[in-house]
Amino acid sequence: MEVSRVRALRGPNLWSHHTSIEAIVACLPEEESIGALPGFETRLRALFPEIWPLQPTGHDDTIPLAQVLEVAALALQAQAGCPVTFSRTTATLERGIYQVVVEYSEEDVGRLALELAEQLCAAARNDQPFDLDAALKQLRDLDEDVRLGPSTGSIVHAAVARGIPYRRLTEGSLVQFGWGSRQRRIQAAEIDATGAIAESIAQDKELTKTLLNAAGVPVPLGRSVSDPDDAWAAAQEIGLPVVIKPKDGNQGKGVTVNVTTRAQLDKGFAAASEFRDEIMVEKYLPGHDYRLLVVGNKLVAAARRDPPHVVGDGVHTVRQLVDIVNKDPRRGDGHATSLTKIRFDDIALGSLAKQGYDAESVPPKGQRVTLRNNANLSTGGSATDVTDDVHPEVAARAIAAAHMVGLDICGVDLVCDSVLKPIEDQGGGIVEVNAAPGLRMHISPSFGKGRAVGEAIMDTLYGPGDDGRIPVVAVTGTNGKTTTVRLIAHLLASSGLRTGMTNTDGVYIQGRRIDSGDCSGPRSARNVLLHPDVDAAVFETARGGILREGLAYDRCQVGVVTNIGSGDHLGLNYITTLEDLAVLKRVIVQNVAPNGMAVLNAADPIVAGMAENTKGDITYFAADASLPVMQKHRAQGRRIVYVDKGHLVAAQGKNEERVPLLDVPITRGGVIGFQVENVMAAVAAAWAVNISWDAIRVGLKTFVGESDNAPGRFNVFDYRGATVIADYGHNPDAIQALVNAVESMPAKRRAVVISGAGDRRDEDIRDQTRILGRAFDDVLLYEDQCQRGRLEGEVVGLLREGLAGAPRTTHIDEIKGEFVAIDKALERLQPGDLALILIDQVDEALAHIAKRVQAG
Repeated sequence: MEVSRVRALRGPNLWSHHTSIEAIVACLPEEESIGALPGFETRLRALFPEIWPLQPTGHDDTIPLAQVLEVAALALQAQAGCPVTFSRTTATLERGIYQVVVEYSEEDVGRLALELAEQLCAAARNDQPFDLDAALKQLRDLDEDVRLGPSTGSIVHAAVARGIPYRRLTEGSLVQFGWGSRQRRIQAAEIDATGAIAESIAQDKELTKTLLNAAGVPVPLGRSVSDPDDAWAAAQEIGLPVVIKPKDGNQGKGVTVNVTTRAQLDKGFAAASEFRDEIMVEKYLPGHDYRLLVVGNKLVAAARRDPPHVVGDGVHTVRQLVDIVNKDPRRGDGHATSLTKIRFDDIALGSLAKQGYDAESVPPKGQRVTLRNNANLSTGGSATDVTDDVHPEVAARAIAAAHMVGLDICGVDLVCDSVLKPIEDQGGGIVEVNAAPGLRMHISPSFGKGRAVGEAIMDTLYGPGDDGRIPVVAVTGTNGKTTTVRLIAHLLASSGLRTGMTNTDGVYIQGRRIDSGDCSGPRSARNVLLHPDVDAAVFETARGGILREGLAYDRCQVGVVTNIGSGDHLGLNYITTLEDLAVLKRVIVQNVAPNGMAVLNAADPIVAGMAENTKGDITYFAADASLPVMQKHRAQGRRIVYVDKGHLVAAQGKNEERVPLLDVPITRGGVIGFQVENVMAAVAAAWAVNISWDAIRVGLKTFVGESDNAPGRFNVFDYRGATVIADYGHNPDAIQALVNAVESMPAKRRAVVISGAGDRRDEDIRDQTRILGRAFDDVLLYEDQCQRGRLEGEVVGLLREGLAGAPRTTHIDEIKGEFVAIDKALERLQPGDLALILIDQVDEALAHIAKRVQAG
């Protein structure tokens, strides 16, 4: 078995809505059914007893080894604790070749699971060992390393529950919510509205206390110190006991509390100096350690933090008791679990010594033994939820502290006997405020109920009912995609929306191209959704991008399918039939939002049939309103767009909006049929985005199909009294549409310049010139940069075969080079002639033609 072409499908895709790993798997003849491998399944289940049942992939009972790989990759992830459920194995038309798809929750983990599953299959086949425990540990460790921590994760989960899209911007905890101009960003538990100055203040504990004191918030006395002697002097000024800590530390690192002697102070100063150069001494406040979480103007959670400790049983040593406590499955080495393992280090030994114990001491039954003086969860402490106990005056002081520093999300550290009464009444104080506070103790406390802090943070980012989305229009089909995308973007911009667009020419933001080349894939679309100056987005969605990565978004507001026709690129990537192509193209229809709109070509039966696959509503378009599907749809009070007496008509029930096609330059008064189809699709999409009809009319009138607005899409030039048309048509359907348009235009003699893309089927290449041979007198065949794996001269040979017996063509030339062919065609033109130039290098060819036209 050989595994190749492993891809990460990072969005909704051909197979499912899940993020998935896809691989091509080649099986040897004997591997096409594991029944032909004696003892294989028995050995497999001995190596991995928890692997799920194997089910036949087809109508017979055969189970190929590729399917075992699929099931193993999914089951390994599930056993490692990853929330995955979907997988699939599909046989291709090539014998022994399968497409294997396995869901992942973290891409790196999914890829590793596939590699380990391959090793497992090889071990079972060859009767070799496989270390299942090591494999699962490897997956768990990687999953914990790459997935979001509990704080950021809780915010993301809250966003998902509200339907707000998110995207990780780094491997860490920097996350974007929403799209375009509606985006917001967080870094762990810190939001984009929090200023750098506020964060800097929070790190300066002395300045923080000064500000809080000015706001009437109780704080302990203290000051910065320069050396141990100065620290001891400060302790004498303040009065023992004291706390010594780094001035701008975090997570309790380097903090020594309840210092009563010079020796303790010297050790504490040394410990603090390991983390920071600037050290503080402040009054030690007796009582419990509380963490109050303030989000915006509210106290949303509170927890009492207890230092790491064990309770004696009269039998086990302190070291053994720590080992017993650390076996709690809730405790881990990092922040991914609700509790952290207790550290048994020099600090713990020092704390034991203060209590008269060492590591091998056996505490009496019931005796509480503290392993650290501070209560941070990161060192093994525990947390008890006390949110419901917080006195209103305590909450008010915590909120005032957060606001004084300027933090939108703030962890307030309070030391007092109880939160049931005001801080001032018990001599307590706020000892610290924290930017980007850890949320783990509130989400999953050691004791008590968890609090919805992620939801509270999301509520500060987005108001009720706001999902952070901008309108996204996705366009796919065989022909007309780019023109339709450009026209939709123009209509949205005419309404005042700052519009981002991707197509085969590049990426555009508010009409300015920021990237060039074929940008019809998901990477370009994701870049548009990242841009802060985009109020709406229109994406050309080509088959290649869907196959490579899936969609760039979880759902769109509008999904447009222009046509399927006789298809294009058939035979590539296991898309061999029109039905295969339709299943791929309808991915955008399947992922239209429930309150969105699928815009479908009613004149194309395959496209019209996609109506069954959408969760949204449907707008049908077709020139002929008498089509049964159009009539039925309108009778149901739903939307259709059609042509009537020289007008484009958008109708819903009895309501109609009419636009004269004479006011739509791109259609040349309605004569160019394929442009009329593109306009109908674009108008239906703009209507679905609730663009006003006034803006739609203005947009249609001002969209002129020239090379600077719609490059390579029926661009018309006047050259010495002849008509020159440049177009990127490159499949039989597109060629037929162009011929239909050209035949409506008068000409003494017609010439066409054409090459062919080598990645089409032989019959598709021949069909192009079969069509052209019925409509053109001169045919110039050229060979240039688009051979795509074909031998030199092979494409031109197929094009010439298509011209055999052509009823109109009387002259055929074969030319090397696109621009040479263009020049030769232009040189032959006489006044009244027409030349159709099917360009390959769109920008360069158009510039070349424009230069020749300008020179006359």
